[in-house]
Amino acid sequence: MSPTTRKIRYYPPDSKFSTISGREIRPLYTPADLRDWDYETQLGLPGKFPFTRGIYSNMYRGRLWTMRQFSGFGTPEETNRRFKFLLEHGQTGLSVAFDLPTLMGMDSDDPLAEGEVGKCGVAVDSLEDMEVLFNGINLGRVTTSMTINAPAAVLLAMYIGVAEKQGVELAEIRGTVQNDILKEYIAQKEWIYPPEPSMRLVADSIQFCARYLPSYNSISISGYHIREAGSTAVQELAFTLRDGIEYVEHCLRAGMDVDEFGSRLSFFFNSHNDFFEEIAKFRAARRLWAGVMRRRFKAQKERSWMCRFHTQTAGCSLTAQQPMNNVVRTTLQALAAVLGGTNSLHTNSLDEALALPTEQAAQLALRTQQIIAAESGVINSVDPLGGSYLVETLTGEMESEAEGYIKKIDQLGGMVAAIEKGFPQREIREASYQYQQAVERCEKIIVGVNDFQVDHEPPLEILEIGPEVREQQCQRLRKLKSHRSSRAVQTRLQALKNAARGRDNLMVPIIEAVREYATLGEICNTLKDEFGTYQEPSF
Repeated sequence: MSPTTRKIRYYPPDSKFSTISGREIRPLYTPADLRDWDYETQLGLPGKFPFTRGIYSNMYRGRLWTMRQFSGFGTPEETNRRFKFLLEHGQTGLSVAFDLPTLMGMDSDDPLAEGEVGKCGVAVDSLEDMEVLFNGINLGRVTTSMTINAPAAVLLAMYIGVAEKQGVELAEIRGTVQNDILKEYIAQKEWIYPPEPSMRLVADSIQFCARYLPSYNSISISGYHIREAGSTAVQELAFTLRDGIEYVEHCLRAGMDVDEFGSRLSFFFNSHNDFFEEIAKFRAARRLWAGVMRRRFKAQKERSWMCRFHTQTAGCSLTAQQPMNNVVRTTLQALAAVLGGTNSLHTNSLDEALALPTEQAAQLALRTQQIIAAESGVINSVDPLGGSYLVETLTGEMESEAEGYIKKIDQLGGMVAAIEKGFPQREIREASYQYQQAVERCEKIIVGVNDFQVDHEPPLEILEIGPEVREQQCQRLRKLKSHRSSRAVQTRLQALKNAARGRDNLMVPIIEAVREYATLGEICNTLKDEFGTYQEPSF
């Protein structure tokens, strides 16, 4: 490799420095920047309202964050082997990546699924696939996060079905289902139904979990994909928390008490490259959410005030050029998440800009977390950056700006109304455009992309998923349908259709359909017949 030559960088005296989101950073921060800052109300002690310093008094001195590597590819058998590999190497929680057809509520034999089965995650078509996926893994002893949104209720029903077959009591099930449809309309664009029936499915699953799965997080309100779509850190923070407000409001309208479900709401944030901006974002999220739940919704229980969140390092920051550099990026992002007080963490693999992670790359990503935990010393003190003039100033600025966005969305009539008007989509689009312009002008440097390039790079061994995965899944579906009771399946699907026409909680008929081995596509299509599908308006 022959590196591109580069002169040592010098900055003129009048140079401006800014975060990756474009926030100007002054050369020095002093007590003058915190003139109106109050320790008790804005910082306080860890484990105490407003939880700026963390939701537990001793944080990682008592228990480390959950190391939850996101994984899934090909068939359920292949992903099951990857799960067991990661658990054997010290992973402390599972996180399931589903393929695109599953995310869209399609079976693998759907014509629209061709070319996508098993490519970006594991294909799950029925309870049988879920049984294979967790074969030999006791669901009473492991926490599992499932990244699924539009058909989240169906995949949750399948997970419950596996637990039942293993003899695990529902009260013992721990983990999280993402179940965040609003950020799909905002950013990721993987929806099925229009917003109102989609919100009903979310509220029904939250209510069901509150009653029968008390240790399970029925939603993970996700800013991660909002950031991946190009938002700034403040937009990620504001839109995520306003989505959370929208879910709470829908649950209250459904007749629930805020403290019935408030303690099981969880969040999911991105950790990007700008080290101090990300730390400030996490701290501001806890402080903002605590205030929202206590003041806006009058929650009485302390656990309802807590912003508990998972973090994933920024996939959009990874580069196909010089992919080994991604190890450094991921390490810094993971360290920011830990210093920001994350409760759970996924570290991306070095090859994810090119393909799904190989076993070796996934192991190195896990080792990154373990080295931070065991060797860096950052876990020894709770919130070691608390009181930093820079960090506290950034935290306050981000909180204030996020509150401005939340107020704007309130004025628009809430997040569903704001989405229908295209407000968050336009804000993200503009932020993404401004950042790309800064990259192209070399005002923001991406090492290996617009600076410090090399002429030739050795090829990297990557994981490739072939067309045989779809063939295997289609064969399994044919066999399943030939052995199950077609009459029982049709009876359960009709019961689901009837429930969708009324106001009953939809989780019960979905679980009953899953038990009879109705497929994901059959269940989702039944709901489509009643709810219709969504098309985004042009803005």
